Amino acid sequence: MPSPFILFQHLAPQHALTRFAGSIAASEQPWLRERMIRRFAAAYGVDMSEAARGFGEFASFNDFFTRELKPGARPLADADAFILSPADGAVSQLGTITNGRIFQAKGRDYTAAELLGHGAEAAARFEGGSFITIYLSPRDYHRVHMPAAGSLSSTAYVPGDLFSVNGATAEGVDRLFARNERLACLFGGLDGAFASVMVGAMIVAGIDTVWPHRFAGHARSVVREDFGSGAVDLAAGDEMGRFYLGSTVVLLFEPGRVEWLEGLAAGDPLRMGQAIGRRV
Repeated sequence: MPSPFILFQHLAPQHALTRFAGSIAASEQPWLRERMIRRFAAAYGVDMSEAARGFGEFASFNDFFTRELKPGARPLADADAFILSPADGAVSQLGTITNGRIFQAKGRDYTAAELLGHGAEAAARFEGGSFITIYLSPRDYHRVHMPAAGSLSSTAYVPGDLFSVNGATAEGVDRLFARNERLACLFGGLDGAFASVMVGAMIVAGIDTVWPHRFAGHARSVVREDFGSGAVDLAAGDEMGRFYLGSTVVLLFEPGRVEWLEGLAAGDPLRMGQAIGRRV
């Protein structure tokens, strides 16, 4: 029997609620904007000392939520030796992609092919490779960065559900990350092919990227885009996108490319730019 929280998410008009939340978050009405920002920051313990701007300097709640940090707030580990955390957050799960499947929570998994939305051939490149799932909580910095240097080869925007992506929902909803709305980005680099998948969630008002794109959030059909060699080249630690309200990032690497750091485990907190794996 699902918990009341999970049952509510199955019954709720997920997209309608999300569109409504998005319209409120985008409002530039000063009285609403300032009240939302200050109450949210207090409720979730947002560390504004790291932010490049202070209260009263944001155009909307979305602008606050995707706030940039002060220079040096997230020093990068040595990208020649390590894979970097793409975001602030916490490890949800990590491990090896086995028989095409990625572990979600006890008794639940999903396939790399359905997560990526690029077809079986693209997913097969990651068989036996490494994955890590990182959950971004409401208080976290919500820009997503590159775990390694890479050239963007293709993206797939895949519409879907908008379940919450916290631990309780991961344990209670089958194929959570492969059924929620998401943007799967494939890169090529010195670490072979790797994927960074930005997964949407309940009241996540949108996913954006630093490069021009054709997809629009909460659309009804898959949008695939191919990028020519050198069209989008990003260094390790460069920003690649952002969430308008919080969610999850899933990284996939080909076999024999990455070893997660010894001792790194589900529940461990992460800061963008810290070392999470060794390049092999």
